[in-house]
Amino acid sequence: MSAANVAVRYEDQAITYAELDERVAALAGRMRALGVRRGDRVAYLGPNHPSYLEVLFATGLLGAVFVPLNFRLTAGEVDDLLSDCAARLIIYGESMKEKVSELDRDRHGVRALACTELDSAVCEDVPPDEHVSLEDLCVILYTSGTTGKPKGVMLTHGNLTWNCFNTIVENDVATDEKVLIAAPLFHAAALCMMCLPTLLKGGTAVLVSSFEPDSVLDLIERERITVMFGVPAMFEAMASRPRWPEADLSSIRRLLCGGAPVRLATIRRYLDRGLNFGQGYGLTETAAGVLMLDRAHLEIKAGSTGVPSFFTDVRVVDADRREVPKGVPGEVMVSGPNVMRGYWGQPDATDEVFDAGWFQTGDVGVVDEDGYFFIVDRIKNVIISGGENVYPAEIEGLLRGLDGVSACVVIGVPDEKWGEVGKAVVVVDPRARIDEATVLAQLRLRLAAYKVPKSVQFVDALPTTASGKISRSEVHRRYGDGGALRERGSDQ
Repeated sequence: MSAANVAVRYEDQAITYAELDERVAALAGRMRALGVRRGDRVAYLGPNHPSYLEVLFATGLLGAVFVPLNFRLTAGEVDDLLSDCAARLIIYGESMKEKVSELDRDRHGVRALACTELDSAVCEDVPPDEHVSLEDLCVILYTSGTTGKPKGVMLTHGNLTWNCFNTIVENDVATDEKVLIAAPLFHAAALCMMCLPTLLKGGTAVLVSSFEPDSVLDLIERERITVMFGVPAMFEAMASRPRWPEADLSSIRRLLCGGAPVRLATIRRYLDRGLNFGQGYGLTETAAGVLMLDRAHLEIKAGSTGVPSFFTDVRVVDADRREVPKGVPGEVMVSGPNVMRGYWGQPDATDEVFDAGWFQTGDVGVVDEDGYFFIVDRIKNVIISGGENVYPAEIEGLLRGLDGVSACVVIGVPDEKWGEVGKAVVVVDPRARIDEATVLAQLRLRLAAYKVPKSVQFVDALPTTASGKISRSEVHRRYGDGGALRERGSDQ
């Protein structure tokens, strides 16, 4: 790798490795002049942009902790996360200016700085010399918990490094890669599976601030992209464009799909074009890789999420944590140096997901006779819509706070575009004057758009179990749009 090679490309901007090194060192000096010290949290709010990576690396040089935030969240949701991690500084993209102006500064006391102001900030001349080890905390990635309270996944420098090793080994990452990063970098897959391994090997990360299928196809042709990660909705959108049959994809070496189950029909559309289209499986808590489908088995194991990453151990167990025979479903558990330290400020939640050093994913998997894994269901009630995790408990808490709502359940129902979308099944007081439009309008005031259910169904009563709890499985059966979704998890 040469220092003159392009590390990051964004629109008409090309940043070499030498320039990136210089910019990161200068930014670290500016951040230190602003008071950022070892262990401090530095948040970032905005779409994919070179400053995203510059802030990440500068924060690491100082021994501080990078906290990328989902820019689709409302100002109130961002406030909650800034308070939770006690961020000292938030750096934001220009498109986030209005949202940042709505933040409650008195609540958390964070200092805000636009990325356009980074070059003009006062800089300390002494280069950062903070010792940073693999055990030190590097990033906090927030993922909502099933209780509705967001959980900050703590990933160390070691977690990210070992995940890079896994990715480089199993994908044969080369120094001349041009990796298209259209998925947002606050997603662990985009950051940890695509961007960081590429930069570690000396390739080029091509950043896109937002996904638009025709623009992405143009970029693949123009930049001769070699690798791309996307969620199923992204790949389905690309394959549905009129230009799809003629699009020049000859530069593509591999496409990786993850974040949600992918339809076999979608896999087939890419394989029919001779493309290396594989699935992977991972979680934010594993930084993010766990399983990967190798090239040799793309056809005969289509639908599988593959085999364990090189430095990661995976097993499928029953309720007593005993490994199940092949072909028998059970919970997927993961162990390895890429598994998180724990959840920020939530020791009890951390203890709940670890068993003798093994991380309990809450997902149900099956291993076939050849050792290939298939993720067949989810124990938790998470809805995965377009690659975004949507947690019913958070939405249900808001629904129950609406006048006239006496009971509710949010379930996932099939959707051609997003894979799954939320559907609220609501019981209201007979005297209440409330309709679907009112309910959805109230939720849009409090939630990011992707979390808001796409429909509301009013019912007289919700089914219950013998113990009087709402039977989620029966709600799915009755109201899950023809029962197309499998029942998942235990009734709650």
